[in-house]
Amino acid sequence: MISVIKKTFLILSLCVVSLHSQNGLEEQFNFAKKFFYEENYFDAVTEFKRLICFDEQKEYSFTANYYIASSYKAGGKFSEAIKHFTLAEISAKSFDDIYKCKIEIIKLNILRRTTDKAKRLIDNLFVDNSFADKSDELHYWKGWAYIFSDQWEEASKEFYKINPDHELVSFTRNVNDSLYDETLAKVLSYVIPGAGQFYTGEYLSGFLSLGWNVLWGYLTINSFIEERVFDGFVTANFLWLRFYNGNVQNTEKFVSQKNLEITNSALDYLQFQYPGKKP
Repeated sequence: MISVIKKTFLILSLCVVSLHSQNGLEEQFNFAKKFFYEENYFDAVTEFKRLICFDEQKEYSFTANYYIASSYKAGGKFSEAIKHFTLAEISAKSFDDIYKCKIEIIKLNILRRTTDKAKRLIDNLFVDNSFADKSDELHYWKGWAYIFSDQWEEASKEFYKINPDHELVSFTRNVNDSLYDETLAKVLSYVIPGAGQFYTGEYLSGFLSLGWNVLWGYLTINSFIEERVFDGFVTANFLWLRFYNGNVQNTEKFVSQKNLEITNSALDYLQFQYPGKKP
């Protein structure tokens, strides 16, 4: 009889301890979650890590790591965020949770401009039959990966696969059509000095390049006509060629600056005005 009482007391004690432990973990989880939704991400990370430390049964392993990763992402610590989304994926118990983590890792690679890796991860999901119903979303994030790698035409093709009328199809096409062709600009500059600058709208620079090249070209040719060969070589090598090459270099610089302004303006719109999902 005494033995039965002792066993019953021990079982009841273990149940009380277990219940208290579970309540404590739940309280810690809610405490940590409160910091997260208050956007106090540093304390949220600290408290979720404390939860993981005491969670011996790993009941909160997925959720805590997911919140930690989201906190690091909000704080701009993308590598740490990827690490904890990976830990969350390992402890996920459903395909939906695994997919959520994989997408977050892809989005982080887009944000930190490791876009080739993001595209590889997306392609891996395309060949995985477990996510066959996610093709539209995968094309969507692949389009964003192309945007962040300044491949606007390729981005347009990905959004087109979702819907030909998708608003990002026309947007990315317009950006691509607005970009200056560096090869064309350089060819124009080689053929007619200053033409590359005219192409980019830098008319003053174009007129100056054209004028200097005409001047030094005339003086070079005139030196040879008058049989001042030495003067002709000096003028050609140290003056005419200098301005001719400078004209091409200026064209490259202007194309780069103009295209950077166009892409920055496009990214600014996507960040602050585009209403759809963003990385």
